[in-house]
Amino acid sequence: MKAIRLHHVGGSESLLYDDAPNPIPKDNEVLVQVYATAITPTEFDWYPTFHTPEGTMRPFPIIPGHEFSGVVDAIGSDCKDMQVGASIYGLSNWFIDGAQAEYCVTVPANIAPKPVTLEHTQAAAVPISALTAWQALIDRAHLSAGQQVLIHGAAGGVCSFAVQVARHQSAHVITTASAANSAFVKALGADEVIDYRITPFETVVREVDVVLDTVGGDTRDRSWAVLRKGGRLVTVAADAEGSKEQRVRDAFFIVEPSRNQLANIAHLIDTGALRPVVGTVFSMENFRQAYEQKPVRGKNVLRIAQKGARQ
Repeated sequence: MKAIRLHHVGGSESLLYDDAPNPIPKDNEVLVQVYATAITPTEFDWYPTFHTPEGTMRPFPIIPGHEFSGVVDAIGSDCKDMQVGASIYGLSNWFIDGAQAEYCVTVPANIAPKPVTLEHTQAAAVPISALTAWQALIDRAHLSAGQQVLIHGAAGGVCSFAVQVARHQSAHVITTASAANSAFVKALGADEVIDYRITPFETVVREVDVVLDTVGGDTRDRSWAVLRKGGRLVTVAADAEGSKEQRVRDAFFIVEPSRNQLANIAHLIDTGALRPVVGTVFSMENFRQAYEQKPVRGKNVLRIAQKGARQ
């Protein structure tokens, strides 16, 4: 099969478009023909990208990309309630080869039926971002109706979903974004948009119930002061994992696959409550451009297969 692979530790400059052996699913795995996968540049900074769960270095070459949309091509003997040819979307294990290839393997617990209203190139941008937003605001922050939430970087992949999830929860949504993205973020459901280039958010925001941080650093440090007593800050910024500050480490989490949540998100997409934001769709051969051209909004996506792209 064709695949995009890392041949040594590094960033996108270490990737090559080349031939790779087809993956063979284990008894508890399914083989997925990948139609599309989303670009996550921060993946080069993730521990699992280059390490095994035991802490040793993973052997090269390595296929990145862990969210995808496609169809089930083969089923392991232990997999139940799965059907060859079913259109699905979801995640693969962080520690194994990913979906920037014509085929990948995953387990049934990490995938769900693809939203029927989306093309594969749209669905591929959903799993990591939507699950992160859902788990941050619902599972960890317990955001409820009438509460106030501050969401940083609202035009990005995760936070464009977070704004919509917060709106769905009937919360009051305050966001930071550039002036150019203000109308876009309001269309997603934001009640207030603060232009972070002009106005320090801590000068106009007070006593919020929840802060969702995807930026880290100084933005997160300044966010503690705007929380009400007992308020909750949740961060997915990579610099939080190694922080010396206990409250920062406690606020940090890494998204986890969830079949039930993916199914719920698909339902919300199909009923119009949520929608993905896709930057630019690139062909597989133009993967390097997909990494180098930062999307203004949402995520860039690689189209892996032309056939069946609208299924």
